[in-house]
Amino acid sequence: MLTDGSTGERFCQKCGNVIVENIEDSRPERRFISDDSSDNSRTGTPNSLAIHDRGLATTIGSTSKDATGKSLSSVMQQDMRRLRIWDNRSQSEKTGRNLRAAFMELGKLKDKLTLSDAVIEKAAFIYRKAVGKGLVRGRSIPHVLAASAYAACRDAGTPRTLSDFSDALNIKKKAVSCSYRMLLKELDMKMPVMDSLNCISKIASKLNLDEKVKRHAHEILSDANDKELTAGKGPMGLAAAALYMACVKYDLKISQREISVASGVTEVTIRNRSRALRESI
Repeated sequence: MLTDGSTGERFCQKCGNVIVENIEDSRPERRFISDDSSDNSRTGTPNSLAIHDRGLATTIGSTSKDATGKSLSSVMQQDMRRLRIWDNRSQSEKTGRNLRAAFMELGKLKDKLTLSDAVIEKAAFIYRKAVGKGLVRGRSIPHVLAASAYAACRDAGTPRTLSDFSDALNIKKKAVSCSYRMLLKELDMKMPVMDSLNCISKIASKLNLDEKVKRHAHEILSDANDKELTAGKGPMGLAAAALYMACVKYDLKISQREISVASGVTEVTIRNRSRALRESI
């Protein structure tokens, strides 16, 4: 089989029979542009659920000339004016305004909490499902959006807490929690349990702890998981307690207060979890 790029035909080398007449050219488009950019791709920005129109927006120019520079007739100008009006009206629907406002907040969340693109896409997908079922009607957009992003983090195994989202959007933690439970119930979602081992690196990075401290905390939690001591306990509290025990072993002057601020759990929880781990391991 041979392919002729100039004619777009694919034919047999022996008999000359044409198999395909028009083959889509997938090669980069060669363009002469004013700047020195080396981007010759024929595609634009990728489609994304985190964009209110999924990256498929329509822009109708206001000029009264065609592609060759000729002036349009009066009838064609009137038709184009009517098309621009309908295009503006289609972009100002209630659902479009809702998604536009929500995904602007989602972009802020991505920057503040350093979320990955996969988590953002999952959060946008969950929020779109909530909008489709009418769950956002009568509720605050930031509350439902924060709950969607938290559910996406739980599904992807990214260690983020409800407090992180409430602080990032300046809303109450209780409101985010209520919206999260509503999404789980109405969308019939099953969330995996957050792994306490993933929370260690998050707390340790805030406290600038050494690698040996993190490794020892991993060993403590691994032994606790093997003995089934972590069932029914908060993963962030277990990670904070394991890090505190590791700091005590290596004589690091890290107080329970500092670990409490970095992890978002109380000092009482850290003391209780560390005491239980120390007695059982």
